[in-house]
Amino acid sequence: MASLLRSIVAGPRSRHPEAGLDLCYLTDNIIATSGPSSTYPQRAYRNPTDALVRFLDSKHGTHWAIWEFRAEGTGYPDSEVYNRIRHYPWPDHHPPPFALIPNIMASMRNWLKDPAANGEGRVVVVHCKAGKGRSGTVACSYLISEEGWKVGDALKRFTERRMRSGFGAGVSIPSQLRWIGYVDRWAKHGKLYVERQVEVLEVHVWGLRDGVKVAVEGFVDEGRTIKMFHVFTREERIVMDDTPQSRGNFADLVGLNGNMKVAKQQITSQLVGSAQTKSSDDKQTRDEPQGADQTGTESGGSTVIFRPSTRVVLPSNDINIDIERRNKATYGWTMVTSVAHVWFNAYFEGHGPEKRGVANNDGVFEIDWDAMDGIKGSSRKGTRSLDRMAIVWRALDGGKEGVTQIIRQPRRGEPVAEMRPADWKGSEGGYDGMGRDLGLRVQSPSSADVSKASSIKSAKSEKTTKNDDDDPVAGVRVHGPDGEEHIPHLGSSPASTSEPNLAASTDSNPTSPVEPEGTRHLDLAGVPGTATGAKHISTSELPDGRPEREMKNSKEHLLGNVKRSKDVGPSS
Repeated sequence: MASLLRSIVAGPRSRHPEAGLDLCYLTDNIIATSGPSSTYPQRAYRNPTDALVRFLDSKHGTHWAIWEFRAEGTGYPDSEVYNRIRHYPWPDHHPPPFALIPNIMASMRNWLKDPAANGEGRVVVVHCKAGKGRSGTVACSYLISEEGWKVGDALKRFTERRMRSGFGAGVSIPSQLRWIGYVDRWAKHGKLYVERQVEVLEVHVWGLRDGVKVAVEGFVDEGRTIKMFHVFTREERIVMDDTPQSRGNFADLVGLNGNMKVAKQQITSQLVGSAQTKSSDDKQTRDEPQGADQTGTESGGSTVIFRPSTRVVLPSNDINIDIERRNKATYGWTMVTSVAHVWFNAYFEGHGPEKRGVANNDGVFEIDWDAMDGIKGSSRKGTRSLDRMAIVWRALDGGKEGVTQIIRQPRRGEPVAEMRPADWKGSEGGYDGMGRDLGLRVQSPSSADVSKASSIKSAKSEKTTKNDDDDPVAGVRVHGPDGEEHIPHLGSSPASTSEPNLAASTDSNPTSPVEPEGTRHLDLAGVPGTATGAKHISTSELPDGRPEREMKNSKEHLLGNVKRSKDVGPSS
């Protein structure tokens, strides 16, 4: 039964002929595998940890070690892999904090190229959950930075070895691909990285639709958690007129001299007057109900500048802009019609590697809607929320108000720092937004001050049905050390690899009515003539009552059939 479940979950992935495991050899010393598990029910449909260990022992003896990247927990204790494991966790469907890259690369290099190995062929085993996005990001980064591979060749190798033909690229999330490009630049310019605190000054959006929430996020807790630092409210937005200046790129405003401050002054001086007028008009009408045939700015959207009322300072160069679109609903529910986000690193966007670590102190990162990350690592984002976005950022001066840390890759033989692992049982979530999807959701207080679209009918219809791209492990396959594919693909239609929802409801009374917030109840305890609570009273407890077992029929249970004792007076 367990073997059947693992086959169903694997779907289009073939299994190793000897061990029946989901793993592949990217090179003769790098293995990528999906995350094993030691607990039920996960081990019934995923790689059992003991089976993976037996396979590695039989093929590589004691010359293997694991690198794991799961902020949600590994699913097994370190002792089950002989404590031969390195932990560098970060949340699923996201790129790693770049500060982890130098240590990950150095620790893998030290293990594989340790002179003490005496050429006995050590092996690195990388895994996340599916052995695809996070594992592929690290594996390709190692081939590029330590083995001298080109970016295209590394990505192609990972796709050829891990994915079946027709199921897309192995590393497909745009932000993870952007990080692999960062690694290439980092490796070519001395492997120097400077961590800085970065302030988000403004977010410029072209074609912004109704009901869109824009939030600024970043890594905390050594990268295990993504924290929301700011959500822009309606009072923090300036709506621009649809002028030629507002329709152009932010870069067009900069001019040939590349002066961001001059560009910012230009766009403010040219448009702020009309923006205040339009913002005032919008403030008067934004809360008025609209008919179903009214779509607001749905057709083309507005040009908007989001300017935070308080400083938004992130602890590192890694910045995530999160987008979510909601429609009006009722009874405390809201309809989510769009979810997207994008990560960028201010050190690399400020040309830090090319400037020998002295990156620009400010800059602008631009991206189109189609190039943003989708839901759960897929390209699916739902309805269009915007056309283009530009984030204006500034690095804090490390000598005055910020903290700057110079990070160099450890040399061979030097100790390499390792991160604290997440709870292997999976009690740490890593990121509250990991499970987000389209559809109805309970309205949260954080969205109370974010405008909503006029109606559900006003949302632009786009394809939101489930497809192969929604599944982060669709098309994954296995390979041997020489690249051979052990078992041909059986069947033409991939099976769903999503994990079943096995969590049981914790509600002890699911049918109990939900009382409206603010409902008041009278406290009648101690009031004469009232009774509180509930208690079963037997007939034997009544005056001159008989035990229930002595009553022969139902009529004798009636109150009129209970004789009163002459000693007992009337009840008061």
